Amino acid sequence: MSTTAAIPQTAPFLIAEAGVNHNADLSMALRMVETAAEMGADAIKFQTFKASALVSRNAPKAAYQQLTTDGNESQFAMIRKLELDWPSHQRLQDHCRAVGIQFLSAPFDLASLDFLLDALQLDTIKIASGEITNGPLLWRAASRGRRILLSTGMATLGEVEQALMLLAAGYLGHAPTAGAAAYCSAAGQQRLREQVVLLHCTSAYPAPFDSINLRAMDTLAAAFGLPVGLSDHSEGIAMPIAAAARGAVVVEKHFTLDRKLPGPDHLASLEPTEWAALVRGVRAVEAALGDGRKIPAVAELNTRDVARKRLVASTAIAAGERFTEQNLAAKRPGTGVSPMAWWHWLGRQAKRDYEPDEPLEEEGR
Repeated sequence: MSTTAAIPQTAPFLIAEAGVNHNADLSMALRMVETAAEMGADAIKFQTFKASALVSRNAPKAAYQQLTTDGNESQFAMIRKLELDWPSHQRLQDHCRAVGIQFLSAPFDLASLDFLLDALQLDTIKIASGEITNGPLLWRAASRGRRILLSTGMATLGEVEQALMLLAAGYLGHAPTAGAAAYCSAAGQQRLREQVVLLHCTSAYPAPFDSINLRAMDTLAAAFGLPVGLSDHSEGIAMPIAAAARGAVVVEKHFTLDRKLPGPDHLASLEPTEWAALVRGVRAVEAALGDGRKIPAVAELNTRDVARKRLVASTAIAAGERFTEQNLAAKRPGTGVSPMAWWHWLGRQAKRDYEPDEPLEEEGR
């Protein structure tokens, strides 16, 4: 099995977001790979970065990070403790191949992007919400022809459009300054449709339900004509299942081996049994969506025969006697003359004798 993720066309592609929940422990990260495969995820996604290239030494932490990690520790110190070195990435990719799950990662700096493209040869790159305004990263990823899953947390439609302009320029081999022209061209639009999935996201950890705004998936699809999905940070599994029902082609959700572990993202992550339930729920929705035609399902046919009704004699009826509202009834089962023909039979003469509950037989006048 390939260890790179293809962009799906129909069925939701389920990404177990390991992120930094390995706490820079390779053995834990390898266990997460095995667990993600057991949960039924299509891919497991990590984060690839160098702390020195990602964050300034005096950068503050996000509010949720203050709550989930040492409040006296800088963001730089926190991030540096969560780095996985590049040889560890290779081990993880190899392990993904061994257990049959696809490997993904999100780069947060140019060197990390180049490593994923050149050393690991990934053909799909996840761009995190925080990088949607990182023009050089966007353009470089697209200029290398890679498929892109673009998270849109914290972004306006205008910012999403600006990001897509850079991606279009990169895909067409144009300079970043030619992004608007590339985006407006037929060739640029075609490449974006082929290569990009937009992931709606609410960048809060955990995200309150009233902040999710799943209808924004529809807005993104209508505005840009691209496939859409959900990168979810809410509690529980309801939002990924709802997103699948709304047509998400990708669903991403954090997971952890244990929510009580130290680290910034564990508390807003699902544990393995919960993630497995997410998979079951999404796959059930996938099976249930169907093709949209309103016709009886094969599974209904037996029930239809039993639950519907037919016309029967409610009393004994002699040959030559007329059918009336008093001697006709509609009763189960439904194999026979439909009660929709009730008025057609009233006043007709019986051609033969009928016993009570005996079904009517179609007769000529």
